[in-house]
Amino acid sequence: MTTGAAVPVRRDRRSVRTAYDAFLDTGTLPDGLDPLVAASWRRSRSSGVDPDTPHATIGLPADELDDYRAGHPLAPLMPVVRELVVDAAREDGLVVAVSDDAGQLLWVEGARSTRATVESVGFVPGAVWREQDVGTNAPGTALATRRPVQVLGAEHFSRPVQRLNCAAAPIRDHDGTVLGVLDVTGGRPAASHVTLSLVRATVASLERELAARAVRQLPDRSSPSGPVAEPQLQLLGTPALLTSDGERRLPGRHAEILALLAEHPRGLTADELAVLLHPGDLSDVTVRAEISRLRRAVGPLVTGSRPYRLAPHVRTDVDAVRGLLAAGETARALAAWTGPLLPRSLAPGVERLRAELTAEVRAAVLADADPEALEAWTRTDDGADDVAAWRQLVARAAPGSPRWTRARAHLAVVDAALR
Repeated sequence: MTTGAAVPVRRDRRSVRTAYDAFLDTGTLPDGLDPLVAASWRRSRSSGVDPDTPHATIGLPADELDDYRAGHPLAPLMPVVRELVVDAAREDGLVVAVSDDAGQLLWVEGARSTRATVESVGFVPGAVWREQDVGTNAPGTALATRRPVQVLGAEHFSRPVQRLNCAAAPIRDHDGTVLGVLDVTGGRPAASHVTLSLVRATVASLERELAARAVRQLPDRSSPSGPVAEPQLQLLGTPALLTSDGERRLPGRHAEILALLAEHPRGLTADELAVLLHPGDLSDVTVRAEISRLRRAVGPLVTGSRPYRLAPHVRTDVDAVRGLLAAGETARALAAWTGPLLPRSLAPGVERLRAELTAEVRAAVLADADPEALEAWTRTDDGADDVAAWRQLVARAAPGSPRWTRARAHLAVVDAALR
């Protein structure tokens, strides 16, 4: 049995153009095409990308984009990007773009003439350059494959972009999550191996800086004063963040996100959060923008991006209630349950959590049958109309006691209303 020799990969414009035309006509790919490009073309075709018109949607309007960029984890690293790659790219007639983890371009800087060229195809700040939207392109394909890529001319799936070359690599946080992509785009210089090497080297520098920043943010546990008190989230009643510096009120949306992340320690993606936060159509771009504002307000309490997670050292008053319930300390759990979970929230995920926690508290009170806990439950908004609790209070309280008398009187009113 003989084995045929491997077909060499050809990336010259004529060979790629021939393969591209054949793929669009027949759906088949001839031998010799870069496997990474071939796989990307298949994904682009199956996503329904129009090869004649790139549809780079605008994720956020300019005013919201400014706020989102300012709070993005890569914002503090932009001076490093400008020093290492933007200045050199400008001299070579190239542009440098930095995107977030969903392909939305946050910064596009570099040679003025090339910026005019890329703007004509929608390569502008705020635009989303994912493969499923615009087809094969370096930043989008780097996100799809989680690896550095270089896309040359006709290898782009969208014809209007085929006059450009680009090289890109994903940027990872210290915990391995992808924060975004660094891309260099332009004419002939962007097709060189030197450009891809520059992108790789710059990303390596950025990732070292991210790791160093993460270390600097760790609390100093060797100081004589001891460790810094762990932050506490107050989610029952009025939401707030409690730290050693005092209490800080939390806006409703921020509290909802923190409550949902606290309930899902494995983390939630932007898409999952969108479903849990709004009963209608809430975009993942809007969720990422809100989390960026949240991070700017509360610091490193929210980690990662795919998925987002609550920092493991953060505790909530919901955790305290559930811990007491698990320990069988029903009266203390009821005292810690100072009110419903985010009572003003209409987010579907929060409404479900609120109902679940209330049901857990009620079930524990009824199972415990302690008269003191039963009376405390009937004094809450949720327990005031709980007939089962009132009946059990009558059965458990000492006959003739104020507690027993109050329960009997309440049930008499209820029975009269039902007649």
